[in-house]
Amino acid sequence: MTINHEDELDTLKEIGRIVANTMQTMAREMEPGMTTGELDEIGRALLEREGAVSAPKSTYDFPGATCISVNEEIAHGIPGGRVIAAGDLVNIDVSASKNGVFADTGATFRVPAVRPSQDRLCRDGRRAMQIGIAQVRDGRPLSGIGQAIGAFAAAKGYTLIRNLASHGIGRSLHEYPTEVATWPNRDRRRINRGLVLTVEPFLSRGGIWATGGKDGWTLYSEPAAPCVQYEHTVVATDRGAIVVTMPG
Repeated sequence: MTINHEDELDTLKEIGRIVANTMQTMAREMEPGMTTGELDEIGRALLEREGAVSAPKSTYDFPGATCISVNEEIAHGIPGGRVIAAGDLVNIDVSASKNGVFADTGATFRVPAVRPSQDRLCRDGRRAMQIGIAQVRDGRPLSGIGQAIGAFAAAKGYTLIRNLASHGIGRSLHEYPTEVATWPNRDRRRINRGLVLTVEPFLSRGGIWATGGKDGWTLYSEPAAPCVQYEHTVVATDRGAIVVTMPG
């Protein structure tokens, strides 16, 4: 999607606020002993109350309103009977549509008590996303996102999952530009003013690829290693990026 009018931006900001508020509320309500299914039900009810439609459910018939991935699960975890425990790393990914416009956000949260190494990984994962967002500007190459994130990851001794990419979004959950790499790459496409896309690096302590499990949805790190993901939906301008997935 390319934003051409202020009312389009307002519509995008509305669904961006909804998914951000939903994710943050789920994170606040999360506690040891709760199942991922119970956490997902909180998200489903919040989206429904706002008149929003779960994007993974409507687009892919995903068996949940949100994606909740715990520890060894790095993406697309199916909410269900898994019990959240103290010390877990829990990724909550919320995407939805309203009035025909989609937004997508995600973050990895720590369930106290956590180890210092988990704190560092989460802090650096969020920083990697912010570094990628800083490259979003009219006229710049899309490859700049992955080049900047890759330099940061290498300097800190991390790896990046190389088959889970950022993507265009707006009129659908995944659209042009598809497969926006968040690792070093040679993408020759350029960012245009008004372009709507996600920035969502998967930062790991050794993982390189995402591999599928038996349920057909959940993805795991290969080699097995801790991994975090942080994601915003942004709009490119000639002054930088507007982050639309902000709570409010």
